[in-house]
Amino acid sequence: MELIFATQNKHKVEEIQSICPSDIHLTSLSELDYHEEVPETQATIEGNSLQKAHYIFDVFKRACFSEDTGLEVDALNGAPGVKTARYAGAKATFEDNIEKLLGALNRVENRNAKFVTVITLIDASGNEHQFRGECPGEILKARSGEKGFGYDPIFKPTGGDKAFAEMTLAEKNVFSHRAKAFAKFVEYLTLNK
Repeated sequence: MELIFATQNKHKVEEIQSICPSDIHLTSLSELDYHEEVPETQATIEGNSLQKAHYIFDVFKRACFSEDTGLEVDALNGAPGVKTARYAGAKATFEDNIEKLLGALNRVENRNAKFVTVITLIDASGNEHQFRGECPGEILKARSGEKGFGYDPIFKPTGGDKAFAEMTLAEKNVFSHRAKAFAKFVEYLTLNK
C-alpha cells in the first residue's frame, strides 16, 4: 500500500517509516516534487492535521495522511501548542524555539508538558479518520543530546531517564506520541485493507 505523507520534513518521514509495516510505503511531498507550502491555519492540532490532509488529497486525488504535533506545557497554559513549530516566529529555527521556551520557563518549577500528535487519514474514497497519541514528560532546564529534532534536546518523557535527543529512534519510539498515534493508524489500515 502506498500513501502520500503530507510533509516535507524528512525527519518525520524517517521516524514514521521506521515503525511502518514493510507493505506500507510512504511517499513524501518532496518525492512527488511538490514543494508548495501546505496551509496550517487552524486553531487546534486536530484542525491543522485535518486541513493539511484535505489540502493534499485535493491536489493529488490519492489516499494520503498528515500529522500535526504540538508541545503543550502546563505552566504556559498549553503553549506553544498549535504554534509549536513557529513558537519564536514564522521563520524560527529549532534553536530559536528552544531558547524562547527555556526563557519562558526560567525560574518555573512546574515543567510538566506533553507532546500530542494527531494523524489524519483521507482514504481513496475521501473519508477522513483521525488518530491521537500523547507523550507526557517534562521540559529540562538545559539541552541534552544531539539526536532527533525540534524540542527533543529539552524534553524527557515520563518513565524515561534521558532526553529524546539522547535516545536512538527505537528507544524514542517506546515513548513517542507520534509512534502511539501511528500504531493506531497502522492497526486501522491493517484491519481495513
